[in-house]
Amino acid sequence: MDFTLKKYKTLLTTLQSAGYAFYTFEHYLSVREHAEKFVILRHDVDLLPKNSLDTARIEASLDIKGSYYFRVVPQSWDEDIIREIAALGHEVGYHYESLTTCNGDIGKAYEDFTANLEKLRRIVAVETICMHGSPRSPWDSKDLWKHYDYRSLGIIGEPYFDIDFNDFFYLTDTGRRWDGYKVSLRDKIPVHQERWISQGLVFRSTKDIIKAANEGRLPDKIMMTFHPQRWNDAFVPWAKELLLQKVKNVVKRGLVLFK
Repeated sequence: MDFTLKKYKTLLTTLQSAGYAFYTFEHYLSVREHAEKFVILRHDVDLLPKNSLDTARIEASLDIKGSYYFRVVPQSWDEDIIREIAALGHEVGYHYESLTTCNGDIGKAYEDFTANLEKLRRIVAVETICMHGSPRSPWDSKDLWKHYDYRSLGIIGEPYFDIDFNDFFYLTDTGRRWDGYKVSLRDKIPVHQERWISQGLVFRSTKDIIKAANEGRLPDKIMMTFHPQRWNDAFVPWAKELLLQKVKNVVKRGLVLFK
């Protein structure tokens, strides 16, 4: 079965065996020299924060560190888990959606962003942020930075602005599949997708990525985005997420077609 914690650990160990180092986003931005082959390991904590603690523990057992981006909503926010993930050595960042929660009001959205950033910083240090896609929203929260500068708040990076995707290959489990760009509204890099397709870098399952890593077919620089609520060993939550995501993908495909 795919999208189990067992499969997740196998993916990580396979990448390690293939010679990849793992970086948090903050570490990548902060150091001048990087390994020849590396993965920026990102997690969007949209729901079920306990699942993120599970993946964080697996990574820590492998001496791997990643970035965990928490929303400031009840479905994501758990202060004890935030502290524990940080204590394991992982980076914690803010997964913002301020234009959505403020119905497109730029001024209110900035106030919402700064208040939530401060709330998270009272628990852990925060140096990077990452937009939450909110696919049903008409607003793209990245547009906030057309009017303000996140660097003025002590933020050193936002992946959608501070990663050069001319140099990086992007993999995300959006849609509970690895070719979810077909049904994704915002978590994708469309300007480079055709190039990656032409190179045969399209994967449906985690097994496909593992096979490509073993065969040495993956690029040297990768950013991988995981949504830990999708990864479960117990059958009931695994099946629930599978069915829910199938329905969501149908809805998102319709939104993509009619956008």
